[in-house]
Amino acid sequence: MEIVDVKRESCPAARLIGKSYAQGPDWGQWWSNGWFGKLEALRSLEFNGDAYIGAVHIVDGAPEYWIGRLFPAGTRAPEGFGYVDIEPQEYAVCYLRDREGSGGFYTMDTHNMCLNELSLRGYKRREDSWCLERYNCPRFTTPDENGDIILDYAIAIEK
Repeated sequence: MEIVDVKRESCPAARLIGKSYAQGPDWGQWWSNGWFGKLEALRSLEFNGDAYIGAVHIVDGAPEYWIGRLFPAGTRAPEGFGYVDIEPQEYAVCYLRDREGSGGFYTMDTHNMCLNELSLRGYKRREDSWCLERYNCPRFTTPDENGDIILDYAIAIEK
């Protein structure tokens, strides 16, 4: 696992449309139920690109997980989906490279590695705010010649 780049990105007011999970996301449900297809019919934010989003933030001291996509504020959620509104925010996005199928993307060690890198670059995490996994096509879906893929890992930072 390595950080190949870090970029500061601005996200305007957004609506995360998807489904929330108290105990961790269930990606298998999304694939078996075709839920991504329903969200792909909507116009997403430029910050989102064509990516699927795995998100977490803290609510009343506990993590709340989401799977979905980011849309312009006020976008109507399709029937069967929830939403949460996210204020305009700055993110430091770590571009993480590892082997396709690696579980290393999803560990606290990787999260802490990113926080350390952000600190070295002068960024300060915005506590209890959003962390977003952006599964961008083709960076995440098409391995390079070494079998590596890239996950965008965005951490909300102070302005």
